[in-house]
Amino acid sequence: MSFLPTTKEEMEKRGWKQLDFLYISGDAYVDHPSFGHAIITRLLEAEGFKVGIIPQPDWRSTADFIRLGRPKYAALISSGVIDSMVNHYTASKKIRSSDHYSPGGEAGHRPDRSVIVYSNRIKEAFKDLPVVIGGIEASLRRFAHYDYWDNKVRRSILQDSKADLLIYGMGEKPIAEIAKLLKNGIPVREIKNVRGTVYLARYDDLPEGLKKNVDLPQAGKSSVSFLPPFDEVAKDKRKYAEAFKIQYDEQDPFTGKALVQKHGDRYLVQNPPAFPLTVKEMDRIYRLPYERTYHPMYEPFGGIPAIKEVEFSITSHRGCYGGCSFCALHFHQGRIIQNRSQTSILNEARELVGLPGFKGYIHDVGGPTANFRHKACKKQEKEGACKGKQCMFPSPCKNLIVDHSEYLQLLRSLREIPEIKKVFIRSGIRYDYLVLDKNDDFFMELCEHHVSGQLKVAPEHVVDRVLEKMGKPGRKVYDQFVKKFYEINRKMGKKQYLVPYLISSHPGSDLKAAVELAEYLRDLGHMPEQVQDFYPTPGTLSTCMFYTGLDPRNMERVYVPKSPREKAMQRALLQYRKKENYDLVYEALITAGRKDLIGYGKKCLIAPRKNPGTHYVKQRGKEKRYFR
Repeated sequence: MSFLPTTKEEMEKRGWKQLDFLYISGDAYVDHPSFGHAIITRLLEAEGFKVGIIPQPDWRSTADFIRLGRPKYAALISSGVIDSMVNHYTASKKIRSSDHYSPGGEAGHRPDRSVIVYSNRIKEAFKDLPVVIGGIEASLRRFAHYDYWDNKVRRSILQDSKADLLIYGMGEKPIAEIAKLLKNGIPVREIKNVRGTVYLARYDDLPEGLKKNVDLPQAGKSSVSFLPPFDEVAKDKRKYAEAFKIQYDEQDPFTGKALVQKHGDRYLVQNPPAFPLTVKEMDRIYRLPYERTYHPMYEPFGGIPAIKEVEFSITSHRGCYGGCSFCALHFHQGRIIQNRSQTSILNEARELVGLPGFKGYIHDVGGPTANFRHKACKKQEKEGACKGKQCMFPSPCKNLIVDHSEYLQLLRSLREIPEIKKVFIRSGIRYDYLVLDKNDDFFMELCEHHVSGQLKVAPEHVVDRVLEKMGKPGRKVYDQFVKKFYEINRKMGKKQYLVPYLISSHPGSDLKAAVELAEYLRDLGHMPEQVQDFYPTPGTLSTCMFYTGLDPRNMERVYVPKSPREKAMQRALLQYRKKENYDLVYEALITAGRKDLIGYGKKCLIAPRKNPGTHYVKQRGKEKRYFR
């Protein structure tokens, strides 16, 4: 095994004079299956293509982009594992000081809106070379979308990047099909029927069948749905919400229609999603010959920090039917679980055992949600996920298969490997699914074997009216889980704790809801070290609510905290004990009409002010004085 070429010298060692495909990545080159660039390039290699990678090129000129020469078929472009704007900026739009996907964790190795910048540079460097964009940034910006950083609706990234094709979602099937078509001499402008792709075309260049739908969009039943055009969604928030709802309803590979959104004089066409990978196909993807580490060129810089989180972790499946409003998985990995076989996972575990630095600990075995190892119901296998319904919200579907036995069997088999001391689960447990299971075996063994003292869970909030907008179950479900977790640990004689992940300022959360959340934390005796302010990233239902003030599911008005001051107050309430938050917490309680929480009683959050130079904070039931 060896890394794919990143230089002309590495190409020459392989005896290659020209690449078939050139991959441009916003991330440093890490040949590990947790990185999209590794999977796509290794898959193309397995299909017989010559592939080279230019990771994090200098975008200020074309020099870096041409160092491997002009590829025979196409350039493939991705911003990396994370949207470049999310990678660069915090939820408060402050520049981040580090980048875990860059050498030594140093920031500044990729441009803002990387896909657009890279694509334009490639077009400048190689005239008429087909360009295919993909990955999370391209996938979630495929339609006209609200951009938090510009605070406006932007056109599809396909138009701004001037690329020829966009792959959305999981890209293995689309890229393999596109590669074969290009190899067979099909011009990229004629590739218009690959599932999981988006293209732009003028009316005359549309497929004949699609032209009929464009001419008569309301005529009878159609395999095409039309979104309000860019000009309308950019000006009218209600139209934007309507467009989002259509997109949201048509992302199932079995029932989803082609989607069309006009951008000026051209038509943006999304073909239906690619079908899920079978178990056999998933197994093949994860047994490709990855080096499982970063390229040696990064050694002088201390390597790539992101590898530490995944180096000794195993991806067991993809997809999530949880349906959280703030999560982009619905639009990217999809609602249908795609899982690997136990044999494949066990083989990977045995491979990890032999790697340098392995100390006997598997850090994670899971996916977006660790305990979603199989499809939600039998129907999804052949008919897909239900349109207009969610599997877990507002209450679990009666057809939901609640069964942890296969996952438990997998974990037991991993624990039996002699060289493995411990197998942790860190990718997130869906607690509302766990409490539905009448068999406690998994819950018991989770606490006994797979928790490292603390289990991170994501209730996100505890106020039901906010949870409803989040697409999460009510507080009583989380309380049920918490009670059972501590009961099991008490019976086992273990002192293990829950670390709840919480979001402040989500659409639907006003100051009163934020105060209720602070009271919950007070009663719990927990003060989170880190707090996440809601981040309006592209492609989520919550972002649509943030921008429009409407819930696209029912077009009802939604309260949205937008002012920096209110958002700061909501965030401060979650850490009300911190002395630097006193003024914000005081202001929030006065504004919310909750003066009763300012005082010396056990239920109070903060002590009252005594003089202009001093303020008091309640901490662990004691009053502490701080001077400015």
